[in-house]
Amino acid sequence: MFLAACAQAERPGTPEEVSAEVETTEPEIVPTETETNPENLTKTTETNPAVSETPATDPVKKKEKSTIKEEANTTPDTPIAEVPAEVETPTIDPVVEEDKPTEIPEPAPQTAPSHVIWDGLLRKYVNATGQVNYSALKANKDVLQSYLDLLADNPPRSDWSRNEKMAYWINAYNAFTVKMIIDNYPVGSITDLHSGKPWDVKWIKIGDKTYSLNQIENEILRPIYKDARIHFAVNCAAKSCPPLLNQAFTASNLNAQLEAQAKAFINNSNYNTISTNNVKVSKIFDWYEVDFGNVVNYLNEYSNTKVTSGATINYRDYNWMLNGL
Repeated sequence: MFLAACAQAERPGTPEEVSAEVETTEPEIVPTETETNPENLTKTTETNPAVSETPATDPVKKKEKSTIKEEANTTPDTPIAEVPAEVETPTIDPVVEEDKPTEIPEPAPQTAPSHVIWDGLLRKYVNATGQVNYSALKANKDVLQSYLDLLADNPPRSDWSRNEKMAYWINAYNAFTVKMIIDNYPVGSITDLHSGKPWDVKWIKIGDKTYSLNQIENEILRPIYKDARIHFAVNCAAKSCPPLLNQAFTASNLNAQLEAQAKAFINNSNYNTISTNNVKVSKIFDWYEVDFGNVVNYLNEYSNTKVTSGATINYRDYNWMLNGL
């Protein structure tokens, strides 16, 4: 405000005011003798050629007048914006890159599907000794199917852990076996189905592949994981088969679950009779001897009764009757 006021005070008047001011400062011209007496005009001119008809103007005053007019036409209050010089943008030649193959991003890691649905069914329809209430489970088969669909839509991936994949295949084997039974229930034995060869039928859809029960056990579980405890985890729906665990196998609990299953089965007198010098054990130890190795040594890992190296080994007959209630 103060600067604006000062500028206004110093600003000269309008051109008309300035002209009037300059004109009033010019000296008064006193009429000469020539002007009062026309007859003397010729004489005066001749004797004083420097005197002209037009009165002389003070050059200093004229310069001042010109300067004042120029200043009057200038507006000091309004700054004149400087126009920036136009900067020429340099032309950059495009970099020509060599053709490179398109990189396909790695798929994001995906965890294994939850087995909570299957776990709920097992806890509800399977008792502590592994007997299954197939009749009641059949009435709730839609829930079982939802779990099987979950498995079908989420096949094992390479980025899953070993335990995740192993638990997946054990649960799949057991759940699809139960599915086969309830689809044909009531039935006396699984061997009554598919001409006595239910394990060879390829009907289990997982991802873009179709498997049989035999393929899951003998082409995936056994050769890949090489763990004989698998035989105490998979269930073939028969009375002599190791009992179906009434909870789902999970990656976090897998080792503990397999250990518990092995110990419970070997020490159950319904399946094995063990003494120091004589054992009569499940036919499973005969069929899968290649997985167990030395039977006595394997039994001694879990048996409450220690068996001598020279003990007699016999195998029980296998009961294929349904493991139902």
